[in-house]
Amino acid sequence: MKTNILIIGAGISGVSIAYNLAKKGVEGIHVIDRGYFTNGATGRCGAGVRQQWATPMNCILAKKSIEFFEHAKDILEYDGNLEFKQEGYLMLATTKEEHEQFTKNVKLQNSLGIPSKQLTKDEALKIVPHLNPDAFISATFCQTDGHLNPFKMTEAYFLAAKKLGVTFSFFEEALSIETKDKKIVRVVTNKNTYETTKVVNAAGGYSKEVGDMAGVDIPVYSENHEILATEPIERMQGPMVMSFSKNIYCQQVPHGAFLMGRSNPFVEKGHDVESTWQFLDHMAKTVTDIMPLIGKLRVVRQWGGSYNMSPDRQPIISDTKDLEGFYMACGFSGHGFMFAPMTGLLLSEIILNENKTIDTESLHLDRFKKMDQFHVEKSVV
Repeated sequence: MKTNILIIGAGISGVSIAYNLAKKGVEGIHVIDRGYFTNGATGRCGAGVRQQWATPMNCILAKKSIEFFEHAKDILEYDGNLEFKQEGYLMLATTKEEHEQFTKNVKLQNSLGIPSKQLTKDEALKIVPHLNPDAFISATFCQTDGHLNPFKMTEAYFLAAKKLGVTFSFFEEALSIETKDKKIVRVVTNKNTYETTKVVNAAGGYSKEVGDMAGVDIPVYSENHEILATEPIERMQGPMVMSFSKNIYCQQVPHGAFLMGRSNPFVEKGHDVESTWQFLDHMAKTVTDIMPLIGKLRVVRQWGGSYNMSPDRQPIISDTKDLEGFYMACGFSGHGFMFAPMTGLLLSEIILNENKTIDTESLHLDRFKKMDQFHVEKSVV
């Protein structure tokens, strides 16, 4: 089967890339996924979208992506409700060092046009009154951050891409990428053989393995991050509440349930996405410390999802000199969902050799060859 561009991975990144290419008139785009669309990390994420970061590139990617989300329903001509709400992210500082870092973060964010602000404890309590005042010392807030339904948003991209001629096949797994003279020749799956010269690696948690198939060493790995959902209750919290030092994010979604997640500093690298009683125990203690009222709610379910981690906790959106026609969008370190609009746009520009909307040098795979020249994003849970 001849294909112009084969995209491996039908999470929101892969589907956004397909849509952006098709919108520019590219034909012969085919997307495969070992499951169904949103089957991987996209369908297991915390549904938050934020612009409060500590590195310029993540700030820019997030800001421009949120500007797209604000008009996505109309742009993609989606009939459903994307459940997009901009009720903010409230970031809690619990130490003097964190307060000082947040001061720097807000200065950076404001310089890039992000309307975040630093708050006193009393100001934060006016936004989320059920916070434990003894659990933090200050906060930052950005009103234009918020919540977006990952299933609906990906479906909007999926349907729009299909209208533009993109084809999809699901429950199809890439087995090998055959190359000759540093060029792609074909991709073999468990169902088909695709004759193609261009492959996009948007495989999420399996991006490392797809790179290995092509002989491209991508310095990423995957690890499990867990989330739980409570019973739905009447609205009591608008913004996402987040603390890096306390290792928690927690928001009330539109139908009333609370979603909350945390990382495990001792988790092993790999593809496990199970959930544990230890997570529930740690989460219960953390959330009841920060927001005691939420501790009274019943847990409905819990699950794990894959973070594809890069060395600097910033994405790789790039081609590679090692293999002509091989492109990648990976290493999002848990934030691929909120960066998806810019991921699709930028990778389409790279593939088509167009002028870039923003300078993508700091997103290129080659940045890791100069280990002293990249900055690690610390605003990650």
